[in-house]
Amino acid sequence: MADLTAIILTKNEQKNLPDCLKSVAGFASRVVVVDSGSGDLTGDIAREFGAEFVFHPFESHARQFNWALDNADIRTEWVLRIDADERLTDAVKAECEPLLQLPRESGVHGVSMEAVFYMLGKPLRFGGAKKRKLMIFRNGVGRIEDRPIDEHTVLSEGREVLIRAKFDHRDFKSVHFFAEKLNWYATREVLAVLGPPDGGARLDGRIRRTRKLKSGLYYRFPKFLRAFCVFVFRYVFQLGFLDGRPGLIYHFMYSFMYRFLVDAKLYEAERTSAPAAPLSALDAGE
Repeated sequence: MADLTAIILTKNEQKNLPDCLKSVAGFASRVVVVDSGSGDLTGDIAREFGAEFVFHPFESHARQFNWALDNADIRTEWVLRIDADERLTDAVKAECEPLLQLPRESGVHGVSMEAVFYMLGKPLRFGGAKKRKLMIFRNGVGRIEDRPIDEHTVLSEGREVLIRAKFDHRDFKSVHFFAEKLNWYATREVLAVLGPPDGGARLDGRIRRTRKLKSGLYYRFPKFLRAFCVFVFRYVFQLGFLDGRPGLIYHFMYSFMYRFLVDAKLYEAERTSAPAAPLSALDAGE
């Protein structure tokens, strides 16, 4: 068992949480579930698996996680950032074990990995990279960027190692929930676009390039047309169509509908000058 504390943020995650907790059992020496007001069995499930269950009002995903870092009395060498709809595979745990034995003098202070996304039970193999995340970091050297969306873990020192094994991201429970989640994400992205620019955080070069491409190229394209271009690029040129109907559903909703929603909300903000709605936790219940 690794000298590691897993932190999981929840709200009404009774469907996802059991599999998440099973995936870290025997790997994390401590599990802390930080809840933002569940009305289902999330708390009971957490306690059943031996996890600590604490409540904290939601401000943003980043602030919720950073609050846990500051208030959960973490004394382990490592911290794991994992969402309730994510799973650590046996391959991930096996590849991480020797890395977590390295001393601080090695300079390895973080472990990154990529995700396998699932849609209607099918893993998506095409359509471009789905997600890369710095999941594990040494206690005291990692914080989450304070931004509404696309918030990454930033190391104050040391370097991260990218492992080959991938974790599972079972991203949604139904098409209905996926649509609600994308609408929630769209509001968060509008807040990021209309908010102040990012500071000088120590980010991985790949992340900096992606953000520069997004702000310097994507958002210079005409509204609404750019959503269609992203869909064609992901679904056709990056072969998303090879994942069959689940691939079509995913890319139409995520690459087109989501990006179209962001543009519609940006257009609304420009026309009405209405203040952005405050962030609230996504209700994962159905």
